[in-house]
Amino acid sequence: MIDKNNNTETPVYRIAPVRTIRELVEHGKNKGGDKNCLYKGKNNDEPLSFDEVNELIRDLGTFILSLAKGQQNIALIGENSTEWIISCLAIMCSDNVAVPLDKDLGDDELIAMVRKCECQLLFYSKDNEEFVTKLKDAEPSIRTFLLSNIYDLVNIGADLINEGFDVYEKKIPAPDDLAAIIFTSGTSGDKKGVMLTHENLASDARFACESVMASNTLILLPLHHSFSWSAAMLPMFLYVVDAHVSPNMRRILKDLQRFKPQNISVVPMVAEMLYNGILNNVRKTGKENKLKLGLLFSRFLMKLGIDRRRAIFKEIHENLGGKLELLICGGAPLDTDVQRGLYDLGIDVVCGYGITECAPIAAVEHNGQHKFGSVGLPMGCNEIKIVDPDENGVGDILIRGINVMKGYYKDEEATREAFDGEWFKTGDYGRIDKDGYLFIVGRKKNLIVLSNGENVSPEELEQRLLKIDYVKEVAVYESDRKITAEFYLDESVPDREERINKDVELFNRSVPVYKNIGKVKIRDIPFEKTTTMKIKKYLLNEGRKEERQK
Repeated sequence: MIDKNNNTETPVYRIAPVRTIRELVEHGKNKGGDKNCLYKGKNNDEPLSFDEVNELIRDLGTFILSLAKGQQNIALIGENSTEWIISCLAIMCSDNVAVPLDKDLGDDELIAMVRKCECQLLFYSKDNEEFVTKLKDAEPSIRTFLLSNIYDLVNIGADLINEGFDVYEKKIPAPDDLAAIIFTSGTSGDKKGVMLTHENLASDARFACESVMASNTLILLPLHHSFSWSAAMLPMFLYVVDAHVSPNMRRILKDLQRFKPQNISVVPMVAEMLYNGILNNVRKTGKENKLKLGLLFSRFLMKLGIDRRRAIFKEIHENLGGKLELLICGGAPLDTDVQRGLYDLGIDVVCGYGITECAPIAAVEHNGQHKFGSVGLPMGCNEIKIVDPDENGVGDILIRGINVMKGYYKDEEATREAFDGEWFKTGDYGRIDKDGYLFIVGRKKNLIVLSNGENVSPEELEQRLLKIDYVKEVAVYESDRKITAEFYLDESVPDREERINKDVELFNRSVPVYKNIGKVKIRDIPFEKTTTMKIKKYLLNEGRKEERQK
């Protein structure tokens, strides 16, 4: 275990014991006051103080409450923005339920989600106007509001308050009240609506902050992901620091240089991109020997308890804005070489483990303390146990705690199946070492977990690829960090190999980018099957292990 502070005790940072999103936001107001919180405007450079953000949330929440008496499920769709955050928080702080939608999903799937949650209101960005038109055709009663226009709605809410409409002040959410329904992928590709309470979300953010000390951030990850909430959107009100919002991860380097954050929350793909970019730049500028000498000198000093990494590698840090110290990484396994490499350069990468049903963080490393390959220690709000461990201590990972979901929306059977008493069955395999560190060994469910944090159901892709008329059999799996489709084709088709590549290109255009087939393999004989005619995928897994060993 590496501990840059030479301190074997696990650090704990005391954070306010908030139990609802409203308490969390008001904590930021009470402690932050006129300090900068968020930024609006075309260039994301018009500061909003904690006082102003709280007022915007209150006024927009008041407007929402003026539209209906009871609790409502309210959908949001759009790219990351300050207006998205204010709208989401206004929904939850007014004791309504936020339903964030993934803008990259197909229109039919999105409409089905809105229908399932019986949403009567939708906040959307201009880029999603085409979807909103289709939604209104399917659900004429739904009321929609452009995110860019929320300041007009805020003014209406403020006028209502001045006229004595005080429902917002009286409608105070309780810890066990439902705050959000966040959809996640199931083993069959179907989306389940995870019901998260105020205490689920507030406690997860609180104990994440008690595990990892951080400061001002740049919100990069899509805000429809719960990881983006607990690692970035909610902590700014607990740390009482400001946050800039990036609408597009492709602008990451420009945004790092412009906004100079102390930390960012990322999926492994982003961490790998940053690290590989650093190494590529070193090679292009012919400074490989300088880097090697710097690493040798820095490691020698670190053994003496002297940390000069940021001074030695100052040029690298300046290219990343000059103040980036911390990456909070989750969503998929991170290559330990990347974590070690960034650590050596003076950028701490804390890895964590989570699942949407746990709001989502359940374990995380602490600043400067690493067991590379692990995902850290259980959070203070939950327990983790391993059930039916094998001789290596590997078994099913189960979690219980105040961050564990209320259940799946309108799916009592799936909710029952997901629990063993109070313990949530994650569907993952792992082990816990003698120091309490959790190591993830693999997925129990047959999902492909990509480096960008997305989960992909192979069955969903296989069913669609089998519709290609000359495809007789297909198996989809992950290989070399790519979604691979292995085909057995109709041998009577003379140009089948050329055609399949073109048809896969067409297929890729019809699905979200993260579901794209990255590698095509063609086999000469049928797959080996069980007696029920299912492909023996474990043989494919063994084959890939043999390939990696060669």
